[in-house]
Amino acid sequence: MANQVTQQKPTKLTDRVLDRINQMKTTQDLSLPRNYNASNALNAAFLELQKVQDRSHRPALEACTQDSIVKALLDMTLQGLSPAKDQCYFIVYGNELQMQRSYFGTVAAVKRLDGVQKVRAEVVHQDDDFEIGANDDMELVVKRFNPKFENQDKPITGAFAIIKTDKGTDFTVMTKKEIDQSWAQTRQKNNKVQQNFSQEMAKRTVLNRAAKMFINTSDDSDLLTGAINDTTSNEYDDEERRDVTPAAENKQQTTTELLEGFKKSQEDKAKGVKDDGNSNEEPNEDVAEGQTDLFNEESGKPTDETDA
Repeated sequence: MANQVTQQKPTKLTDRVLDRINQMKTTQDLSLPRNYNASNALNAAFLELQKVQDRSHRPALEACTQDSIVKALLDMTLQGLSPAKDQCYFIVYGNELQMQRSYFGTVAAVKRLDGVQKVRAEVVHQDDDFEIGANDDMELVVKRFNPKFENQDKPITGAFAIIKTDKGTDFTVMTKKEIDQSWAQTRQKNNKVQQNFSQEMAKRTVLNRAAKMFINTSDDSDLLTGAINDTTSNEYDDEERRDVTPAAENKQQTTTELLEGFKKSQEDKAKGVKDDGNSNEEPNEDVAEGQTDLFNEESGKPTDETDA
């Protein structure tokens, strides 16, 4: 019976999203990419959603409100993205579902803006030949970039993004320190991901910054630019958008109780005892509490389940 409910739910939500898209096409001049099939993208999204869970391991389709699921899918569709192309993935925060873009997704979304011809991000490694400067309008430009194969395994010193349009080329440059500061502000505080996929994560970070600056000065549709900005803001901590998923125990523990519990767990661990079926394994220090790996180590793709 539970499976039947889960199977019926996506159909209703899909209809809501498609109805909304059709309405926007009529009333707000919404234009989707020529080769983009919204129905196929939504079907791919629901396949992914079957794997997504909250930090209590409840399926996202049960844990999240229908309105938040519809909004996440609508944002995906407005930007012309599909999880089947690794352009986006879904994460549960409290009882809300949010869609986030991958590097490929940001490239695809920005290319939809009027006049955009090329979008790219590159990583600068230690000892690469890299120089920035300014043009006649006092705008930052990358004057020279000569990466070397022997530097690929050296530390990253920065990254830059290029958005080429009919009117010129916009450059955005970030140092490694600035990238680290951006990562520290994200809701996905996962050092393991940033270490294992540092190049792709750095590209994604600098391109997101470039996209935000470019979009906010563009004349494109508010529907598209709004969806792109909303998705970007999903990644960052916000005092008004904290994770509200209830903890396993609702009562507040005092410092004394926490210390006593820790002492007892250490004593039990020394005896080889497992209380309440919990593992005695040490927590992974690379992953924040309540946060699983965002990417698979083998493929670099989002994992099937991502906690808040």
